[in-house]
Amino acid sequence: MFHIKKLNIYIIKNFCLLFAGTFFVCLFVFMMQFLWKYVDELIGKGLTMDILAQFFYYAALTLIPTSLPLAILLAALISFGNLGESFELLAIKAAGISLMKVLRPLILIVTILGVTSFYFQNVIAPISWNKLYTLLWSMRQTSPELDIPEGAFYNEIQGYNVYVKKKDKETGLLKDVTIYSFADGFQNAHIIVSDSARLDMSSDKKHLILSLFSGEQFENLQNSPSSSIHIPYRRETFVNKQLVIDFDGGFQMQDAGFLSSRADTKDMWKIRESIDSMIVEKDSLHTAFYTDMRRNTLKAPEMNQNQIKKKARRALAETKGITNLPFDSIMVQMGREGRISIIQNAKTRMTNAKSDFEFKQLVIKENERQIAAHWANWHRKITLSLACLVFFFIGAPLGAIIRKGGLGLPVIVSVVIFIIYYIIDNTAYRQVRSLQIPAWFGMWLSTAILVPMGAWLTYKANKDSTVFNMDAYRNFFIRLFGLRAHRSMSMKEVIIDPPAYPELKEELADLNRQCRAYAKKSGLLKPPSYVKIFWKSQPDTKVQQISEKLEYIIEQLSNSRNRIIIGELNEMPILVSSAHTSPFVTKWKNVIAGIFFPLGAFFFFRIWRYRIRLLKDMRKIIECSDTIQEQISLITAKTA
Repeated sequence: MFHIKKLNIYIIKNFCLLFAGTFFVCLFVFMMQFLWKYVDELIGKGLTMDILAQFFYYAALTLIPTSLPLAILLAALISFGNLGESFELLAIKAAGISLMKVLRPLILIVTILGVTSFYFQNVIAPISWNKLYTLLWSMRQTSPELDIPEGAFYNEIQGYNVYVKKKDKETGLLKDVTIYSFADGFQNAHIIVSDSARLDMSSDKKHLILSLFSGEQFENLQNSPSSSIHIPYRRETFVNKQLVIDFDGGFQMQDAGFLSSRADTKDMWKIRESIDSMIVEKDSLHTAFYTDMRRNTLKAPEMNQNQIKKKARRALAETKGITNLPFDSIMVQMGREGRISIIQNAKTRMTNAKSDFEFKQLVIKENERQIAAHWANWHRKITLSLACLVFFFIGAPLGAIIRKGGLGLPVIVSVVIFIIYYIIDNTAYRQVRSLQIPAWFGMWLSTAILVPMGAWLTYKANKDSTVFNMDAYRNFFIRLFGLRAHRSMSMKEVIIDPPAYPELKEELADLNRQCRAYAKKSGLLKPPSYVKIFWKSQPDTKVQQISEKLEYIIEQLSNSRNRIIIGELNEMPILVSSAHTSPFVTKWKNVIAGIFFPLGAFFFFRIWRYRIRLLKDMRKIIECSDTIQEQISLITAKTA
């Protein structure tokens, strides 16, 4: 019988609680970004709460598939970061349970979330996008609430431009009003100037009633060319005048038929049907445009092979013996007007042909863009679902490696990874829409980049790698650039075993003799042998022995209470026993580095530099050890 282990329950509980919180946070963030994008469609339209509730509801449904991958990434990072920070993950591995066994129940849960994401994208999201786009289009068609500003022209009333110098907030009167009415056309503009006015809405909310007081109206009496000087006009002076203006300020739901060409309002099966229809339409357009170009533009009727051969023979017979057609003579005989007429006619035909070609090319390109957009959305429904699983295999191992929980570093890492994914995905989508790359390549590019990253992080976390250990990177760069590591020793407050000074004095004397003999024999100042470095490299056992002896003496003398001795120990260099022999430990790496001369030359001079530094280190060891021997002699003399 199948039993769920307590460890699995504990891991699932931690992950699910964090996922629930991060999901709603991510959904809220995406909702705010979506609202910021369409805020102009909502403000000032007088929309009721039920319309706004529908807008946010459908927007939330469409953003769920986008929020899931980021929420999974963030929840996995935080949960496994918490386990690593509290050493719970270390205890689990110490009990013999590998990281992959810990991940198994969560892999099943994330797979279910990926299937849920696919269901939302393929079933619920197309319906939601349809409703949402219909709402947005209806909002755009809704007239804004009237709020005429002071000292600026207001053109939200169709056919009218209204200028108000000042508004009386207590009485609601508009002072010093100027109105340009284009209701009868731009050429028949009416200009109305009044001392004050009042603007009211009719009871049915479909008309504006503009009451004007003490003003004048000007209008032209005829349409005259712009070059005319005298234009008759009519001037009217009034005490009270009322204008009734058509203004439908109510919200009306528009027909959703205009969304039939959008790919994001269709499921995968409808997208395939639309693509098949568009491919048939594209082939029909190609055939129709080709036939039209032959008949109308190129003046070349359809002919079979025999007709073409007969026409060619007839043309050859008519021009037989003619080597140069008298084109210039014909043009001279036609006269100046005839030549101009022929050139203008040819120019007109070429311009028309060019415009026709460009229009047909635009139609075909638009058809191809629609096909590419449909394929892109078809692939995105799959890739966005797989992103849930990919982000989990990035977040969980990364949390286990960095071992940092909470909302600090995990949030930063999650946002950076998601931004990289978002940039790659959207850039590729634009490239697909512009027909620069195939749809399958563009939409799978982000997944192809992140999958190796997730596999590598999972492997490193399962092997307890120190991929994010800053000390390892620091030591690597120290070795790469030949930087020195310095000792940092201080006097101990409590010393259990004091150093045996007489014995250590003999050890220091022997160390001095070894350092002098090695410095004299090895010839460190001379350039090394290129062949020995890369093809015949051998470990320098003598330097290894000197280094081991030096570290033993330093460890014993670190228990001294003499400040001068402690200071000289800090001056002792840290010997690198292999840097002056060959660049790598592995033989084949040395051979490859030696074959490629630019790389080999770099390592050659680098090793020479290490040899010179080793000679300086030997001299420094001798100098410091002499000083320490003198201090030991003083200490033993006092105790004697």
